[in-house]
Amino acid sequence: MLCILIILLLFYITASSNNSALYEEVKLYRTARDREKYDNMADLYAVINTLQSLEKAYIKDAIQAKEYTAACSKLLVQYKIAFKQVQSEFKTVEEFMKKYRLDCPAALERIKEDRPITIKDDKGNTSRCIADIVSLFITVMDKLRLEIRAMDEIHPDLRELNETMNRLSILPEDFEGRDKVKKWLDTLSGMSAHEELDDGQVRQMLFDLDSAYNAFNRNLHDH
Repeated sequence: MLCILIILLLFYITASSNNSALYEEVKLYRTARDREKYDNMADLYAVINTLQSLEKAYIKDAIQAKEYTAACSKLLVQYKIAFKQVQSEFKTVEEFMKKYRLDCPAALERIKEDRPITIKDDKGNTSRCIADIVSLFITVMDKLRLEIRAMDEIHPDLRELNETMNRLSILPEDFEGRDKVKKWLDTLSGMSAHEELDDGQVRQMLFDLDSAYNAFNRNLHDH
């Protein structure tokens, strides 16, 4: 009887030890470099999944065209940044998606076309200009909302936005958005690099850029 009790006790101790091992945290990385690699892959994975969800939402008419165009353009910019971080591991996005079993055909189609589905491709520079304009509008407004307001941090993006709009031939000469962007570009050009916009200027600039962005989208829908 004593022998049986000893065997059962040893079995219990062994089982408890094995169960404890099951709950130990398994780390995917051993060094800071490995951790950064997995973080970069996680970022890319998240962007592709989000893009897939956005495409499905637009197909189901659960999001308006304006919001879809803005979100899709922003995600495509984020995708390019994220993929550059993992290009040493994966030559193509298809290779990445296959390895991690990402079934996101709609997202892959957007990535290949490099434009929101709402933007027509005329096989020329128009679609590229439109995508850049959308991305720049979002970038400048996001910076302002994040309280990034120094001249040297806002001016380059706003200048590029102005120049890109001037290259877009489908915009009419009297397009109101162009005037609003130019007004703030002139304001920033008159400031020193270290100077910042005050609260009132930030609020007004956000209002003007949002109005210009809405006008830009209305103009796209008329074509």
